[in-house]
Amino acid sequence: MGPLATRLLGDRAWVLVAVLLAIAVAVPVLNLWVPPSSPLHVPDHLVPLFGKYLTYALLALSVDLVWGYCGILSLGHGAFFALGGYAMGMYLMRQIGGRGVYGNPDLPDFMVFLNWKELPWYWYGFDEFWFAMLMVLAVPGALAFLFGWFAFRSRVTGVYLSIITQAMTFALLLAFFRNDMGFGGNNGLTDFKDILGAPIQAPGTRAALFAASALALVAGLLVCRLVVTSKLGKVLVAVRDAESRTRFLGYRVEHYKLFVWTLSAMLAGLAGALYVPQVGIINPSEFAPANSIEIVIWVAVGGRGTLLGPIVGAVLVNYAKTWFTGAFPEFWLFALGGLFVAVTLFMPKGLLGLAQQVRARLEARRGAKGGAAHAVRPDPQAAE
Repeated sequence: MGPLATRLLGDRAWVLVAVLLAIAVAVPVLNLWVPPSSPLHVPDHLVPLFGKYLTYALLALSVDLVWGYCGILSLGHGAFFALGGYAMGMYLMRQIGGRGVYGNPDLPDFMVFLNWKELPWYWYGFDEFWFAMLMVLAVPGALAFLFGWFAFRSRVTGVYLSIITQAMTFALLLAFFRNDMGFGGNNGLTDFKDILGAPIQAPGTRAALFAASALALVAGLLVCRLVVTSKLGKVLVAVRDAESRTRFLGYRVEHYKLFVWTLSAMLAGLAGALYVPQVGIINPSEFAPANSIEIVIWVAVGGRGTLLGPIVGAVLVNYAKTWFTGAFPEFWLFALGGLFVAVTLFMPKGLLGLAQQVRARLEARRGAKGGAAHAVRPDPQAAE
């Protein structure tokens, strides 16, 4: 295994990659080719649900990259996720064409309803998939770059930076609620028909979107691991642990922060783009500050600074959310808040940190027992 492969797949990361690749193949196969009568069959409604979990895992991974390894607590990553989702939603709306309620081939239904006369200039190009995917990465990346350029050069850190990120996503929430913004207002973008010419509700399309989400998560994991295991990653950890000392040593801290912040925003935008066709809607509620706080909880539960932890936390918390909102919908927010308090007080390193602590204690006990046994074992030569 070469140096690059070791950095990408070392320390058991290859196990997670193998699992995700297996899931990317197994779920579509069990959904499309295993008969419904079989206990191994994956029902149609579970495929987009599992796909949504994978997009959330990619989103959590993007937050862990900046929080777990660089010490930037972002309470606004939901904004980058939503911007990527809107870019994909605009492409899907343009694919409807004349099949909308009003039959206008040039304008989406909400624009016809609001008496728009022509398509706004910022919608141009979204009838092409490649352009939409470019915007999925470029729009969140550009916003993150501009935000980070001013914030990091001004040396805004800690809770002040977290509050500013939350203010950013709240400002976008208010802006996208306006009908004159041209993004559907409160209702957002929905009623999608197809993607790349395939019916979006077809089982095959949903299976393909699930597989794409799994592969995107694998790619995001490899990119993040490549970053954190490089010399750049060591500098990021130094910035997290002792920013002033790192700056004193001659490193341009703001440049490192800006790079990882922008990369993280692009990963979040990609997650949003994969999320939208699987849930069938994107609206301003995705910008809600509470959503960004919930992402932080996923990372904290799984264990920040681990790459694997955020993935585990995102899947487990959202599975619990699905179950709670079905069985006890009025108690979900209390359960989420209690979970965050419990993790903060008793598991500051998350589930993965807890597992590592338990393993370390077991190894210490084994070592202590082995040492004691060696100490009491009689020496035959001394007896003679």
